[in-house]
Amino acid sequence: MQLKQITGYIQSIYLAVYDDKILLLDGCCKADVELIYNYITKELNRPIEQLVAVVVTHMHPDHAGAANTLKKRFGCKIISGYVDTNWYSGIDGFFMYLSDILLTMWVASRLGKPRKYICYSPRLKTDYFLRDNELIPGFEDWKVIETHGHTDRDISLFHDASKTVYVADLAVKVKNKFIPPFPVFYPNRYRNSLNKVKQLKPNNVILAHGGAVNISHEDYEHLLGLAPKVPMTHWRVTKLKLAKIFKL
Repeated sequence: MQLKQITGYIQSIYLAVYDDKILLLDGCCKADVELIYNYITKELNRPIEQLVAVVVTHMHPDHAGAANTLKKRFGCKIISGYVDTNWYSGIDGFFMYLSDILLTMWVASRLGKPRKYICYSPRLKTDYFLRDNELIPGFEDWKVIETHGHTDRDISLFHDASKTVYVADLAVKVKNKFIPPFPVFYPNRYRNSLNKVKQLKPNNVILAHGGAVNISHEDYEHLLGLAPKVPMTHWRVTKLKLAKIFKL
């Protein structure tokens, strides 16, 4: 297994490449579909049919946006964590979906990226729902680690042979410092997830936003210290800002 990294629309993209098959470690942005196709067929010189599976760590636009399209066009399977509800459900879910699209567009503009079409279906066509410590079908050297907190369904991927863990948005690296992601819907679960990854004692930690990093004991403690005590969500932040504006 060779782990390949390419630069996506607003996040890093990771592919686990084998002699005859490829696993995409996350569902990327809708704008990344052609990038993935060109990388596999031109840079790796592989048939696109070798893209056997794509994992979706959670439903945000830069982690789920390309998954359904990749499945439809190339026949790969979609793998996600086990949750029996849709993340973007109901009226609140619809507005949260819109705000996540706008947030992704804002991040892209801050990175100097051209505006691209990133809207995607908020309903994932999952083939395999996996629970904590279950192995990925066809890629049994990888297993799912439930790392909830950012949302109610976040998963990380652990490759035991190399002690490598892809943690998606469990942490974000900004100006050489680690910070929690936004939002954090479940603060207690988030803390548990940080400790769970720490207990794996990985040789390599891979972030969706920050690349491959070494996270020290002090870094974990720093993240735990910054982690919110109450949910830090879109609506809560909006209410806090409104309260400041109107001095409520």
